[in-house]
Amino acid sequence: MSIKKSLLKSWSKPNALTTVLKPLSTVYKGAFAARKQAFKRGLFSSYRAPIPVVVVGNLTVGGTGKTPLVIYLVEQLKELGFAPGVISRGYSGDADSYPLEVNQNTAVTECGDEPALIVKRTGVPMAVGPNRQESIELLLSRHSVDILISDDGLQHLALERDIEVCLVDDTVTHQNEELLPAGPYREPLSRLLTVDFIVRHGGYVGNAENQYTMELSPSEPQPLLNSNTAPFPSGERIEAVAGIGQPQRFFDSCRALGLQINEHSFADHHHFVASDLDFGAASVLMTEKDAVKCTSFASSNHWYLPVDAVLNDGLTESIVKKIGEQNSGHIIHGNIHEN
Repeated sequence: MSIKKSLLKSWSKPNALTTVLKPLSTVYKGAFAARKQAFKRGLFSSYRAPIPVVVVGNLTVGGTGKTPLVIYLVEQLKELGFAPGVISRGYSGDADSYPLEVNQNTAVTECGDEPALIVKRTGVPMAVGPNRQESIELLLSRHSVDILISDDGLQHLALERDIEVCLVDDTVTHQNEELLPAGPYREPLSRLLTVDFIVRHGGYVGNAENQYTMELSPSEPQPLLNSNTAPFPSGERIEAVAGIGQPQRFFDSCRALGLQINEHSFADHHHFVASDLDFGAASVLMTEKDAVKCTSFASSNHWYLPVDAVLNDGLTESIVKKIGEQNSGHIIHGNIHEN
């Protein structure tokens, strides 16, 4: 077993490797706490954007369903009359220079698969790059944006924020609650006490005021080629391909739709090539995030499964209300106006 696979296995359930790595987790915890204090005391500078910033992040490494949640918030804010913009680190992208504005024609290899998917689904103004301030300033110079969503960045202390939304994946059981690298956590679970809103993917929240439930709802498979008008061959055995953080979730969704599948897992953010999808004449079904990386070599037997985040009512309205309370109603556009 490779070192990477051993590490991922230890993150799911503690083993001997967890014990070996615990001292490094102690170092990580101390370094993160010291950095946090440095920002709090003004030793390091942080950037305050001129418009509200909503950070959507998580505490663990790996896929939690964050991209569908960002898409949901963008669409909800638009319905409420806002003009949102999105920023992201652009993980797995490699552009010649940053910040990079992402549009429908931006190469996935430059911006990363998640930003490409967000723009494809919503058409939202979006910029990626390691420096969040530069990304925000680029968007504000080119678009009339009145609220920003930071895709990830809960631990990015150089960016001040108005709202923190933490996504918790209750579909995965973490028996290991250690911090990196001994465990999958970027911050202790106690961090949940300080965020504004918690979204529990596949969980139950009861009457908790600041918590919301989320499910991922798949729709009908779609062809990668727009010219393909044939119906999806649901009666055949399908080659199911997933290069995401939790591939089993995708495979389970396929089976829930009544499909017979062969599973093919790849690493999260895998850069697909044509040979990865070569299963002869068999039909291939992949995630929507993977599909944006495969359009250049897609065939008529290639399909993807769109999913939408479905939340219990009220998260977006609660975000808007809290921003209004923090700023005494002095937010332009949307449903909150200047006095």
